Amino acid sequence: MKPRAKKRFGQHFLHDPGTIERIVRAIAPEAGQRLVEVGPGRGAITAPLLAAAGALDVIEIDPEVVPLLRQRCGPGELRVHLADALEFDFSALRGAGPRLRLVGNLPYNVSTPLLFHFTTQLDAIEDMHFMLQREVVTRMAAKPGNKDYGRLTVMLAPLVDVEPLFDIGAGAFSPPPQVISTFFRLRPLRTPPFELRSREKFAKVVAAAFSQRRKTLRNSLSSLLSAEAIAAAGVDPGARAETLHPAQFAALADRVDTPE
Repeated sequence: MKPRAKKRFGQHFLHDPGTIERIVRAIAPEAGQRLVEVGPGRGAITAPLLAAAGALDVIEIDPEVVPLLRQRCGPGELRVHLADALEFDFSALRGAGPRLRLVGNLPYNVSTPLLFHFTTQLDAIEDMHFMLQREVVTRMAAKPGNKDYGRLTVMLAPLVDVEPLFDIGAGAFSPPPQVISTFFRLRPLRTPPFELRSREKFAKVVAAAFSQRRKTLRNSLSSLLSAEAIAAAGVDPGARAETLHPAQFAALADRVDTPE
């Protein structure tokens, strides 16, 4: 008997053969690579990934799916880690070996916290291939001045390259989600596009700027920076957050707690 999807885990199990084949082809797994699947569920892509790589680590929070997972997988070394991916130490999993290639159908209800958790361990990660709701991926890849450009876009900009690959209809999942999904690739940026001296200050400035995105920076950042400090960073205090390049947010972060 197949385990039922659990709402508390945000489970939507992939089952469409054509979509599965397209996903595996985009990931292009090879023998000897260190693949890690986050939330394998019923093992739709687990089996082909394991067959291609010869070994596979999976991070699964739901113990009820593990027996089916092992049953579906053929030859190869399947290493199951019963854990919450939000708390998992990927750096420890990598150890002294090659960087990890993360893949998976992320639970949409905790997608942003998961992405931020992954970005704290980018030294251990080679690349990431995930599925999320299309609107989130659109925000991740948005450009300044676009209505979808926001906090998530800017926070990822100094850390990863975002590449949307293709959309996946709701019918490819069981139960079908209420949204269209997008399969996408993230590549850690080994050379940052701009200097980020304090990730904490950067996050604070970005959150404040987009908390009231229709307000000017003079107003939205008033608790962190004066209009003079904003101007000293080379940014117009009368501008709105959605018009700024990520590097400009980094310049603003450098002025936080800096004497004028």
